[in-house]
Amino acid sequence: MGTGSKILSVLLRFCQLSSATIVVGLLSRFFHQLHVAPFGSTNGRLVYAEVIACLALVASIILIFPSKFSFYAWPVDVLLFILLIIAFGLLAGLNASCSSNWYWNYWGWNWGGFWGRPRPITVGTAGRPGCSSWRAILAFLFIGAIAWMFSAILGGFVSSELREDRAANTKRSIKERLMNKNKRAAQPETQETGYTV
Repeated sequence: MGTGSKILSVLLRFCQLSSATIVVGLLSRFFHQLHVAPFGSTNGRLVYAEVIACLALVASIILIFPSKFSFYAWPVDVLLFILLIIAFGLLAGLNASCSSNWYWNYWGWNWGGFWGRPRPITVGTAGRPGCSSWRAILAFLFIGAIAWMFSAILGGFVSSELREDRAANTKRSIKERLMNKNKRAAQPETQETGYTV
């Protein structure tokens, strides 16, 4: 576990933390807008993405300090990578761009707060609000997932190196003990007087 791996680990954890924070913030704002609306309903895919982003946020805060534990937690990194890729796929399956009926009737409608405006709404007006936020959510879900993947690779590599070092030290100490035991057995015994028998 060298200095380079510790620095890289902290950088990856910071990337995970910032990506999860952005996703949680944007989705939380949308959920606020949705619950202010008189007849808004929450999409299950968005709830899943919010929950996974919250889990990633908590895990990145816990694992940001470069200790042996953070490198041994690479299975958590793999799990969060898989969960974030699933969240990305679910949201990208809803709408990868800002030009679908789902976006106009759900995301753009609620993000822009058009339910509270008395004027007529067209596809053009409901298609603009929140488009950059939607794209940011997709982008940062993907960036965060890739950071978790690289963190898992780094953790697996470092933990295997630590395991090999520990095994080599164990073999070396056993070999040294045996050699010391053999040396003592080969030396003639001395009596209490200090003379060789």
